[in-house]
Amino acid sequence: MVLPPPDKRHVCLTTIVIMTSMAFMDAYLVEQNQGPRKIGVCIIVLVGDVCFLIVLRYVAVWVGAEVRTARRGYAMILWFLYIFVLEIKLYFVFQNCKADRKSLETVARKALTLLLSVCVPGLYLVLVALDSMEYVRTFRKKEDMRSRLFWVALDLLDLLDIQANLWEPQRTGLPIWAEGLMFFYCYILLLILPCVSLSEISMQGEHMSPQKMMLYPVLSLVTINVVTILIRGVNMVLFQDSRVSTIFVGKNVVAIATKASTFLEYRKQVKEFPHPQNAMALELQQNSVTHTQTLPNATSLPHEPSPAQDVIDT
Repeated sequence: MVLPPPDKRHVCLTTIVIMTSMAFMDAYLVEQNQGPRKIGVCIIVLVGDVCFLIVLRYVAVWVGAEVRTARRGYAMILWFLYIFVLEIKLYFVFQNCKADRKSLETVARKALTLLLSVCVPGLYLVLVALDSMEYVRTFRKKEDMRSRLFWVALDLLDLLDIQANLWEPQRTGLPIWAEGLMFFYCYILLLILPCVSLSEISMQGEHMSPQKMMLYPVLSLVTINVVTILIRGVNMVLFQDSRVSTIFVGKNVVAIATKASTFLEYRKQVKEFPHPQNAMALELQQNSVTHTQTLPNATSLPHEPSPAQDVIDT
């Protein structure tokens, strides 16, 4: 498949988001070391950034080339590469904070959490590039897609909040095995789940039907909404962790109720229209009826549309 010319604005925006987060992570790593070790860490970080830039120079262009198509294959590769490198750096920052709790001030640790909570979901939304999908023409489909992307962004923030418990100041520390399990569980989900969402968008193609994209909601229901409630409950009850976010616990309860109702509605529609050909015929019939109603009658006099009708059509 020959890709169209890349979207330069999309390539620049993707590169800025990625390199900004990487640069701040490098600054944290360098500042956590002192003396001759600081110079060695700085050299290693620079060499790694040069290698990452060489790979990013090609992958970002390929992502910008497919942004107006229905494919998101290179976007999945770029996301996997970004999270893989970012979380490795984040792990060393976390270990340095654990070894010396005075290595970073409270404001610096909060700033690290804020940086991740902006760049990680922001990059996902940039890679999806919903506004560049010219084949999604109806307002209803775009709004349905935006709501689904919003839930993915919330899930990413949920995972980052669990990881932030490890480096932000807290009164009581968790056991080593619990910290490692929490970090790498979130690491794996950050690698896989957004790629699942991007793959669903690619598999739908130009005839996108958001109500059929059910793989990510099922996986996130189990791995995020249910499991993170258990993780926070164990941290709060057994380890007396005062930083457990009860707001995200409430978010997950609401998400479970919302997704359960969505699954029930989806099963109801599948039972009513068991064959996809019938569902497609029904959708085409509804579209034809809509277009027939909007076309003026040949025997009627032409009339000017009202402002309200213009707003609805828009």
